[in-house]
Amino acid sequence: MSRRVSLPGADELFRQTTTLSAVPSQTPTPIEDVPTAPITGKKSVRTTPRRRVNSFDKSPSGRERHDEKITVYLSPEELYDLEQARLALRGDLGLAVDRGRIVRESLAIIIADLETKGDQSIIARRLRGK
Repeated sequence: MSRRVSLPGADELFRQTTTLSAVPSQTPTPIEDVPTAPITGKKSVRTTPRRRVNSFDKSPSGRERHDEKITVYLSPEELYDLEQARLALRGDLGLAVDRGRIVRESLAIIIADLETKGDQSIIARRLRGK
């Protein structure tokens, strides 16, 4: 018996695989009674139309797996304030939430305010320095 380890070849290591994406595929599953129309139009980077969010969809995603990610750099003071908010929510209100949930909730509030108030929203005023 040989003591050599069998390793996969380059073809196995670099084979085409499916990628994960938060954007659902545009290929509908064929259903016998529903006619499917061919997809026509100009070629662009975005393969799905931009979804307009209505007032019922404005709640943040909450505690679930998220496939999309951004990196945000915070100052030590901002990170401290975020952690203090998390601890206050847990200690004073009994809400055990993580920092990501706080950030997602805050984004939902700010975006809803921007959509309703526009130029007079708190984010627009703060970014203008007023």
